[in-house]
Amino acid sequence: MASAPCRNPRLARVATLGVLATGLALLGGSGAVGHGGAAIAAQTAAPGAASGLGKATTPSTAEQLALVDHLVERGAVFYGAWWCPHCFFQKNLFGTEAGERLPYVECARDEAGRNRCLAAEVKAYPTWVLDGEKKEGMLTIEELKIWSGFNGVKP
Repeated sequence: MASAPCRNPRLARVATLGVLATGLALLGGSGAVGHGGAAIAAQTAAPGAASGLGKATTPSTAEQLALVDHLVERGAVFYGAWWCPHCFFQKNLFGTEAGERLPYVECARDEAGRNRCLAAEVKAYPTWVLDGEKKEGMLTIEELKIWSGFNGVKP
């Protein structure tokens, strides 16, 4: 079952401090970042991150890599925001290499990304879109395999 997504109904520009405060509040409450939250906050808030999200911390398996290739081939899209902890955790389910290859659209960093997310009518992060169907919230690897029709790693 999908986790509760991060909400951003307007996808409007938000001052960096306001966004960081929102992200930190989601991670651990009012200013006090919970266990492990400081590392996640630092990773997800890094303005220079190429993909917009923090880096995964474990290597990808062959199955994770094959699933990402399958999702890309099927035309799936993962919409998220750099400040969203659910998006960070979603990416981390795929490990380092596969996480970098996800079909990810950053909704909160620049005008082009915001426009793509508005056009896709994204109202929460993460949002996955496949074959015109939208799923909001973090999905497990198993849920993504079933939803996308993934048949496993090819020999």
